[in-house]
Amino acid sequence: MSYTAPVHSYFWRIICILVLLMGVGTLGYHWIEGWGLTDSLYMVIITLSTIGYGEVNQLSDAGRWFTMALIVGGVSLVTYSVGTITRMVVEGELQTLMGRRRTMSKIRRLKDHYIICGYGRIGGLIAQEFDRRPLPFVVVERDEDRVSRIPQQYPVVVGDATEESVLLDAGIERAKGLVTVLQSDADNLFVTLTARELNPKLLIIARYEEPRSEAKLLRAGADKVVSPYIIGGTRMAMAILRPAVIDFIELATQSESLGLQMEEVLVVDDSPLAGVKLVDSSIRSELDIMIVAIKKRSGHMEFNPSGTTVLDVGDRLIAIGERGQLRKLEVIAHGPVSVASPAME
Repeated sequence: MSYTAPVHSYFWRIICILVLLMGVGTLGYHWIEGWGLTDSLYMVIITLSTIGYGEVNQLSDAGRWFTMALIVGGVSLVTYSVGTITRMVVEGELQTLMGRRRTMSKIRRLKDHYIICGYGRIGGLIAQEFDRRPLPFVVVERDEDRVSRIPQQYPVVVGDATEESVLLDAGIERAKGLVTVLQSDADNLFVTLTARELNPKLLIIARYEEPRSEAKLLRAGADKVVSPYIIGGTRMAMAILRPAVIDFIELATQSESLGLQMEEVLVVDDSPLAGVKLVDSSIRSELDIMIVAIKKRSGHMEFNPSGTTVLDVGDRLIAIGERGQLRKLEVIAHGPVSVASPAME
């Protein structure tokens, strides 16, 4: 089910029926009485609206029978259609329709965005974090009650994320990543399979509950799988066993921290950081940023890298620092130079 399907199709079905009725009536008078199209359409409108201005021209017996059939079959239909459209306007359904059409138009213009399948507690937190960055994203949710609680600024596709047409409505062929956090492992598995088929390059993060689902989701095409229960349990145990470690993680990852943030920065081809030793990059001295780990293109994670570590294209720097400085590092790592330093000039 697409986002605009319920109201959109119903509204346009009524309009099409009315246009078809007037078209049939106009052609009927044109063929039976030989009137011009203007006179024929005028006769149809005054007949269906029950205004009673009188006949445009003298009717033949066949024309009178046709008029009676038009009145019996058409007036009740017009009355029902006008009443339905009025109700839609009064209840705000037409306004909702137009708003949804604008939303779909906005989604069609998105590129390199993220799709969040499911707006439960976890999906809501993910959307908040994306919105804070900000990152372009689309929420897919089938529950109308949950949809009503989604902030208006979030673009939403109302429908079942396991359906291919719904993911296409969300722009999956142009998306950069997808997060599926539906209630059922089976649904998350189905979304993963469908999403991977529609976009082989898509980054897919999937939620799971049952341990046996982890391997299945990975085989289905998920790049990473996450169990909220495992993370929550581990976090609670760490809060007791290593409270200072938890305090540090919360300080570096939560948005409420005092300007401090942990970020992942990719070194691209044109970056002045490529091929430079970490000690010569002046990341620490110029930006006051700490590189706690480097994930190499091969997938190897190097923790607490030494100053002699060479930064290569495709490396992902796990950095801690103030948000403003991290943004400068990201700009540098992506090519253009915005902060002066010996290695970056």
